[in-house]
Amino acid sequence: MLPSNKSLNAFKTPTGSFVAPSPIEINSGRYFMACTIGGTLACGLTHWLVTPLDLVKCRLQVDKNMYSGIFNGWSTIAKTSGIKGLYTGGIPTLIGYSMQGAAKYGFYDYFKYKYASIMGEEFTNKYRTALYLASSASAELIADVFLCPLEAMKVKEQTSLTKFAPSFLAGVKNVYKADGISGFYRGITPLWLRQIPYTMVKFATFETTVNLIYKHVMTRPKHTYNKTEQLGVTFSAGYIAGVFCAIISHPADVLVSKLNNAPKVEGQSTGALAGKIIKDLGFSGLWTGLVPRIFMIGTLTALQWFIYDTYKVQAGLPASGSVEPKKIEAKSD
Repeated sequence: MLPSNKSLNAFKTPTGSFVAPSPIEINSGRYFMACTIGGTLACGLTHWLVTPLDLVKCRLQVDKNMYSGIFNGWSTIAKTSGIKGLYTGGIPTLIGYSMQGAAKYGFYDYFKYKYASIMGEEFTNKYRTALYLASSASAELIADVFLCPLEAMKVKEQTSLTKFAPSFLAGVKNVYKADGISGFYRGITPLWLRQIPYTMVKFATFETTVNLIYKHVMTRPKHTYNKTEQLGVTFSAGYIAGVFCAIISHPADVLVSKLNNAPKVEGQSTGALAGKIIKDLGFSGLWTGLVPRIFMIGTLTALQWFIYDTYKVQAGLPASGSVEPKKIEAKSD
């Protein structure tokens, strides 16, 4: 039976010892708000930072012959549109992934706590990976509802052969005028197919990798390492998780780019259009742009976890992974 949130919080290390309680009560409203803020910073900033790489990747997915590679793409864009052109789609990227990150990280810890409460401590400890997978999938399902309209805007801006709109608001009006509200959610199913497996791998692989690092490489209790060392583990585990994320979600990422770039055909459903795109691309076509995406997602995921954990540490919380929140009853005097 899990004790209530009013009980004393402690963190159990892999050796079974306990470290000092956090000033923010674990699984309290303040705790979930800290996770939400950390997720906002982690996802919004990092996705905006790698916009130039995402821009080339999206254009190669639409037309694999557009550029000979990443650097050729950057050079070509810079020559025709200047440095500013490399950040085409940057505004919807920043807004969309900030909202997505807030929901993803906030709801992940919330669902992890709720599902653990329902399943019980014994089941949770035995099937911890299942808890990570279920919690991350549930969180991403919600997060993508916030992301989808901005992802549609981003892809349209990045893959249009001519300037899509003079401003962000003008782009919103263009999408709405052409397809109505459905234009913003045209890619929701492919987005779920891309993002839910991506996030499940992201969280489960990260947490498992951190556990393995502290078990086999840095074998002292986690709390004996300083903040810099713990954040170094966070970055390393994040990059490893990102590589797996990129591979597992790439075909759906290609499909999202193609769907949002494809012209609307009267009476054609999104499912029918997706089927046609998959047939036209073939198996190999679904993996177009994988190398730049591995580089992008690996860097992105590592930076996200690093920013997220840096915020948590500064807020007085432990770095993510390895140490599971565990509540113990406060002793009476």
